[in-house]
Amino acid sequence: MAMLTTKSHDMSQQSNQSNDSDSEPVGLGMDMLALAKRLYTVPRSLAGPGNRKTLEILSEVIPDLRVIEIPSGTAVGDWTVPPEWIVHEAWLKDPSGTKVADYSAHNLQLVAYSIPVDLQLDIEALQPHLHSLPDQPDAIPYVTSYYSRTWGFCLNHSQRQSLRQGTYTAYIDSELIDGAMSLGELVIRGDTDQEILISTYICHPQMANNELSGPVVGAHIARWVSQMERRRFTYRFVFVPETIGAVAYIQNNLEVLKRNVVGGYVLTCIGDDRAYSLLESRTGDTLADHVAKYVLKGLDPNYRHFEFLSRGSDERQYCSPAVDLPIASLMRSSYWDYPEYHTSLDDFSVVTSSGLSGGFELVKKCIEAIEVNRTYRSTTIGEPQLGKYGLYPSISKKGSVDGTVRLYLDIAAYCDGQSSLLDLAELLRCPIQTVFEAATQLTHVGVLEEVG
Repeated sequence: MAMLTTKSHDMSQQSNQSNDSDSEPVGLGMDMLALAKRLYTVPRSLAGPGNRKTLEILSEVIPDLRVIEIPSGTAVGDWTVPPEWIVHEAWLKDPSGTKVADYSAHNLQLVAYSIPVDLQLDIEALQPHLHSLPDQPDAIPYVTSYYSRTWGFCLNHSQRQSLRQGTYTAYIDSELIDGAMSLGELVIRGDTDQEILISTYICHPQMANNELSGPVVGAHIARWVSQMERRRFTYRFVFVPETIGAVAYIQNNLEVLKRNVVGGYVLTCIGDDRAYSLLESRTGDTLADHVAKYVLKGLDPNYRHFEFLSRGSDERQYCSPAVDLPIASLMRSSYWDYPEYHTSLDDFSVVTSSGLSGGFELVKKCIEAIEVNRTYRSTTIGEPQLGKYGLYPSISKKGSVDGTVRLYLDIAAYCDGQSSLLDLAELLRCPIQTVFEAATQLTHVGVLEEVG
């Protein structure tokens, strides 16, 4: 049998991990950036037509995406599905009639779920309904009031400080109607019922990294998974409003999720160039955690590592004690960890084509590692005689045990039915794909047997 062709496995893991530009064409990053820009001004919230429009656009990338509608008023976990929020027009005019806030100019200028108003009021009465960030005077903040009926406008702080005395007109033509909350789901079947869950959210208006990077990378990963020649695992992709959407999806699928999901990730803030980040699952020791740490060491040894105590996205729901799924979060710069987070500054000066490509590459490498990770047991008493299988040079002399032969012997030495290929890849400082190819050779000749 032909020998496995590989470089010496004593090289560092990092040097064996390919760069974004090596493994994915530049065009992919540009495609993802173009999709994010199309979605940027779509007015999203917890429920409403903007969410359906978002899912409709994502379905152009993944045509089999299924839309699930959860009626307003439905109890999900400890929550209740809210009404749909529809905004026709909203603005604030100063005493001269000039608009100082306008929903059509930027979605963040209106407090999410604002009730309809048509009021004239002086600056003192107006101030409690205005929001700004003194420490970021050029940023419009993201402010919500999902479960308390109120209204308000958001300005940058410099603009707010310049408001003068006089009568202001606040006009909000909005509706809060009984409708439904829209969720997106795509299940791609594999050889087994064991599932990898990929979840992201579709509820934040007009923010590029915090909102759009997750759905854009998630959709393109789903398309890539669907095009794989063969899949060991089944993949479940979920696009939901953050928190309540995840809770609703979990409640409706809890039995199958608990039975089948063996790992997965929440994708958020995954489109900038500044960092790579992992937020662990609640226990920090799942397959998802292990794989992500291995991959991130190769992509960026200085990646940011957060414990579950720093949680802030839907890993909170998937890892909650009554659910207890093995889910971690993959990010570039973590939420709360970059200054533009939850402001109008989170735009396409933050999210780039290369940043999105890097996010895609991170998720792709994690999936590739999960797909090949297996557990084997050696079948021989003592070290295998590789020569009888055509895996050792016919002449034994100094230097015969080269990198390839040594890799075979090391794998056989550590395949005890307990250590996974991921464990071996880390121990041997060798790419997991190379370890998998060598283990496959050894299994084919009977030196190893797969046990999990």
